[in-house]
Amino acid sequence: MRARWSLRRLAVVVFLTPLLFDAAHAQKLPPAVAIGTNTPGTLFYAMASGLAKVASGASPVQVSVQPYTGTSTFLPLVNTGELDFGVVNGVDMGMAYVGPQKLQVGGRNPFPHVPNTRLVMRGSPLMTSAIVRKDSPIKTIHEIRGKRVTGAYPAHLAVWYNMYGILASAGLAWQDVKVVPVPAVNEGMDALVQGRADVSTHALGSAKVKEADATIGIRYVSIDCSPQGENRLRSAVPGYYPRSLKAGASTGVVEDTCFETYDIYFATHHAASDQLVTAVLKAVWDNIGQLKPLHPGFDEWTRERAASADITIPYHPAAIKFYKDKGVWKPEMDRAQERLLAQNR
Repeated sequence: MRARWSLRRLAVVVFLTPLLFDAAHAQKLPPAVAIGTNTPGTLFYAMASGLAKVASGASPVQVSVQPYTGTSTFLPLVNTGELDFGVVNGVDMGMAYVGPQKLQVGGRNPFPHVPNTRLVMRGSPLMTSAIVRKDSPIKTIHEIRGKRVTGAYPAHLAVWYNMYGILASAGLAWQDVKVVPVPAVNEGMDALVQGRADVSTHALGSAKVKEADATIGIRYVSIDCSPQGENRLRSAVPGYYPRSLKAGASTGVVEDTCFETYDIYFATHHAASDQLVTAVLKAVWDNIGQLKPLHPGFDEWTRERAASADITIPYHPAAIKFYKDKGVWKPEMDRAQERLLAQNR
């Protein structure tokens, strides 16, 4: 009889141990976290919302979206851990991670130094180019010389570099256009819609682009994708590269168009707990197929792109372990990780 009871107790212990372990693991996770991103109407806001939806549905953590005017306003919060995550672009992150004392692009680096930021997942490529009214006489990027172009972007520094790269592809600079100062990307589109600017820019597929197209009709203008134009683009802003789309691929693409392209990052800070990073990353990884129906920007947010050596900030240690366990971490990624960590030692 005692033997039977001992066996029963042992069975109960064996059954409950994983549950107790999972409960203890879950207790280490915060009940809620936030993803910092840009304002509603932007591509990044839509993508942060999609990641939050999937992560909340497949992990013990409730994930919300916290919008800010631009990356320059919320990156310091990610750096200190006041914000748990951020959806950002790889070019800005590279400049901010290294800092203005060590890296200048276009003669400046206005981003705050955020050496504590870490990568969780490399996401989709982001595409942008110049935008004009559909009936504008401007047909090529070279024809924007002397035109009214949105610029300044003090609250959204990433877009200053977007337009800087677009101009650079054509061999132009800010002094070759009439700058219409705006604080951030959405206000730039407002200036175009209101007739205060001839040229603006916004991410492909964003809600703001769709809104502007419904209001006045807009179209993208190709950057210069000749070999010379590509060289000018890559030299102007490391991390940008050209990519073409066929006519009709998205709102405003009325003819075959070449876009300025760079990668989107899902980032955190170095002190984020391994449990939190693993839980959120696993939720997105396991349910990657749920992202694409949420927004066209997720079309290339894939497992194949998640871990890469072609990055501008180092990965969080928990993300590295996760990718190693999945068998997608390669030796060249270790070398990239060491090189990037050395930049802030």
